[in-house]
Amino acid sequence: MTPANADGDPAAGLIRYDDGRVGCWWAGDDPLYRAYHDDEWGRPVTDDVRLLEKLCLEGFQAGLAWITILRKRERFREVFAGFDPEVVAAFGADDIDRLLADPGIIRHRGKIEATIGNARAYLQLVGDDAGSVTTLSELVWSFAPTAADRPARLDFASLSVLASTPQSVALSRELKRRGFRFVGPTTVYAFMQAMGLVNDHLDGCDTRAACG
Repeated sequence: MTPANADGDPAAGLIRYDDGRVGCWWAGDDPLYRAYHDDEWGRPVTDDVRLLEKLCLEGFQAGLAWITILRKRERFREVFAGFDPEVVAAFGADDIDRLLADPGIIRHRGKIEATIGNARAYLQLVGDDAGSVTTLSELVWSFAPTAADRPARLDFASLSVLASTPQSVALSRELKRRGFRFVGPTTVYAFMQAMGLVNDHLDGCDTRAACG
């Protein structure tokens, strides 16, 4: 794994793998992380359950590295019923105790309770007959930035300052208004990156074109 740019300048933020493909530096050489980078991160997602799952997992990530959550993701899916909002919204005290005792996930009471609360907020969102949106997808994608809002060229330097954006601040505010928790602007921007609302694969990354 070497810097992909010809002059060896690591500021480009790209790495070249042994198979010749070029990717963003953060994928490193962990096979699980690289597969996530190549096959998931930045590809547009409109499925409500997957969007809800990612919002909740981003909340669990707070203060941790995403690879920590990624390695535990399958167990999270098992214990949270695939993040089926109707099932999770019905979780009670016994379920919280069960989850706090499970070493396969992040055992943080506040984050567990926030996930249950987010499932309930989701059901309220989609069940609001008088609401202006009918799905979580419709809500979050209404905050996707336009091309004019994005950097002309995305390299390591420009990406490093994108911890949050006006759109992630606005989406965070709206999600909080609707009862979602652990959805601060930085967490929401990471969610937007992962779910393809923005394409933050660096210029020169082989996956960038596949994400639109």
